[in-house]
Amino acid sequence: MDTPEAPPEGTIHTERRGALLLVGINRPAKYNGFTPRMFRELGEAYSLLDDDPELRVGVLHAFGKHFTAGLDLPTIAPLMRRGEKAIPEGCVEPTDLGSPGYRRRTKPMVVAVKGITYTLGIELMLAADVVVAADDCRFSQLEVKRGIMATGGATLRMAERAGVGNAMLHLLTGDEFGSAEALRLNFVQKVVPAGQELDEALRIAEAIAAQAPLAVVATRKSVLKTVEQGPAAAVAEFVEVQTRLSNTEDAAEGVRSFVERRPARFTGR
Repeated sequence: MDTPEAPPEGTIHTERRGALLLVGINRPAKYNGFTPRMFRELGEAYSLLDDDPELRVGVLHAFGKHFTAGLDLPTIAPLMRRGEKAIPEGCVEPTDLGSPGYRRRTKPMVVAVKGITYTLGIELMLAADVVVAADDCRFSQLEVKRGIMATGGATLRMAERAGVGNAMLHLLTGDEFGSAEALRLNFVQKVVPAGQELDEALRIAEAIAAQAPLAVVATRKSVLKTVEQGPAAAVAEFVEVQTRLSNTEDAAEGVRSFVERRPARFTGR
């Protein structure tokens, strides 16, 4: 994919491909380090995905050789010292933490990572739903090396995915590890040869987009509720959710397609 022209402070490039929204991190000259502008535009892109009924799945990727080196500290540090956020309130929060004033994403996000994937890069992929990693990835949650703490979800999700010991190993040393270790720790779901990560992410996103949108959103929400609130909270909603889904046009289409032995044509209604 050709790299679109970007200003010095970087940008987030969006592209529609049918029901997919490709969200591209675009500041390759600076290893895709995030500036306030890029944070703002990322929140706007995630909000677009959720708000546009024609879009079903997001694909986060990066231009250049690397996913992101993380924060551009000279531009972000002043905001951090003031306790301010670069993402406008009311937007979908890309790190999906449920912070006051921000929305949580409802539609699926697939991420393709490659090369240097530091700090915020790890937190963005852990906040997504499916991650495809190139085999040349270099991961590091190195905030402790800069005198700060990871606050985009790594301290929560690393332990949930890989256990407390594995989380402490990488969070407290800030060491660098590769794609095989990330796969072992359940931080990524697939590892592919470098250069194939975006194609594989798009393939997965297309497969998700072909399913019934309301059922996909409900299924994703149930999984997250189980992780965050426990199985009982998710089970308590099973009957209500299934009743609602069973009365949709998509559920009727699912039955018809089964009887007629053809692929279903879901509309999200």
